[in-house]
Amino acid sequence: MNKIKILTDSSCDIPKDKEKELDIKIMNFPIIVDGKDYHERVDFDSNEYFKMMDESAEFPSTSQITMFEFLEAYKELFKQGFTDVIHITISSTGSNTHNAALMARNEFYDEVEDADRMRIHIVDSANYTAVQGYGVIQAGIKAQKGSSVDEILSYLEDWYSSAEVIFAAYTLKYAKRSGRISATAAFAGEMLGLKPIIKIAGGVSSTPSKVRGDKNIIPKIVEMAEDEMIPHTPYCIVYGSIKEYADELSKAMTKKFGYPPEWICQIGAAVASNAGHQVAGVVIKSNRRK
Repeated sequence: MNKIKILTDSSCDIPKDKEKELDIKIMNFPIIVDGKDYHERVDFDSNEYFKMMDESAEFPSTSQITMFEFLEAYKELFKQGFTDVIHITISSTGSNTHNAALMARNEFYDEVEDADRMRIHIVDSANYTAVQGYGVIQAGIKAQKGSSVDEILSYLEDWYSSAEVIFAAYTLKYAKRSGRISATAAFAGEMLGLKPIIKIAGGVSSTPSKVRGDKNIIPKIVEMAEDEMIPHTPYCIVYGSIKEYADELSKAMTKKFGYPPEWICQIGAAVASNAGHQVAGVVIKSNRRK
């Protein structure tokens, strides 16, 4: 009988109670704030980190989880008798972490005697936060219910090839501080009151729309979700430091589609370090990408 372990990284933003309930192993990203090293989910929670972002002299930066850390994790799971590790990583287009996992797997099979007793399946989530996390949660549920490895991998391939997040940052100051957009572009956007609506799908980030003023953000997100979401499929809400944004978006989505979100997810440090923490968005299942 297969003994399956679901492994992921802290970009998934899964709450700790769900991590424990589903026996998911989450490896935490290193975060550097004003020259000091921290680890997401270990040294602070999301709200504490948002405060650190606002108070830090230098904008926080993230680092990748190393190949050696993954290798040690694989070795420990091997000792625990797991026959299969399904390792779901942050998007390979936004981090070298996925590549580090691939290298660690190769090293594991080179170093460990009888290593072929444990199969390591590495899955690129091609996304972040609740897109990544929802797939991880469903994989954990399926593993607990006795689904086969092939069934879990098939589900994950379908989800990550069709899921996307549509979100907006209510302020551009964090993207400016992180270097994601230029100071000139941020200044122009702030002066004109323009708010970019961002979509991440298949590892690719785009800005398909902009709206003028905060009040138009949620209607536009709902409109875009309606255009792209497969009817009657589950969706999730993501937000940062301002829960009211999530509540407003959840209410609007529920009214439009007739059913509530399956998960309201607060982003963590790995995501906030790039987009900022004053964000709101929706994760949907859209038409499958090649």
